[in-house]
Amino acid sequence: DVQLQASGGGLVQPGSSLRLSCGASGFAFSSEDLSWVRQPSGKDVEWVAGISPSGDRTWYLDSVKGRFTISRDNAEKIMYLTMNSLKPEDTGVYRCAVNTAGKYYTGQGTLVTVSS
Repeated sequence: DVQLQASGGGLVQPGSSLRLSCGASGFAFSSEDLSWVRQPSGKDVEWVAGISPSGDRTWYLDSVKGRFTISRDNAEKIMYLTMNSLKPEDTGVYRCAVNTAGKYYTGQGTLVTVSS
């Protein structure tokens, strides 16, 4: 079974940094694009960032470009999201996501709250 587990969230002040991690299993990790998505309370899910299998290509939501960095460690089957200069509008539940074998999976998320 595909399993994705995000961690590393918390309550931080505006301007702070956090690094989220996503542990994965149940699929060919090093062969798939991976993504981070987030969902603010009461709002729709929003795609945040994506990374190619080797990590040489990355893509970002315009509002996080220059502040967030997505990366991956294929040997450890972990994906990261380093978030700097956090803003209140970055608040939400962050999940990792993969589209593999024709199906889309997301896992248990981690809550990021940016507030003073």
